[in-house]
Amino acid sequence: MHVRSYTVGDPMTFETVYGQWFTGNIDDLHHDTVYINGQAFSYKEIAALSKEKSSLVTGKGAGLAAIVVGTGVFVLGAVNGGIREDRTKDWYTTSGIVLGGALIATGAVLIATAKRYYKLGGRFKLQYMQIGRQ
Repeated sequence: MHVRSYTVGDPMTFETVYGQWFTGNIDDLHHDTVYINGQAFSYKEIAALSKEKSSLVTGKGAGLAAIVVGTGVFVLGAVNGGIREDRTKDWYTTSGIVLGGALIATGAVLIATAKRYYKLGGRFKLQYMQIGRQ
């Protein structure tokens, strides 16, 4: 599965097999070596690549949307209760409390579990392709 392509001049954030994170622009790609800000890294030394900003459909975006909607359910219940001049304890129904709480909790879980990098090895791999003359 192709996820991302890199070439000279592209920004790249990655973790080495030694546990260090590096960020910079690719200065050169030569054989099996990636040059980032003047430092050389063999492609075998790269353990994980940072994800680019993802769409709102997955991870943080969906989690944030769920939290906003869950908070909106609670605000809507309070506003409607105030407009109807209900007593404070009657502002929320059981279904509104359950729905709002479930949305906020689900949103928090989605944000907390969103992966921010591609771990190389199993499903993802870094592959060097030489195109043209050497």
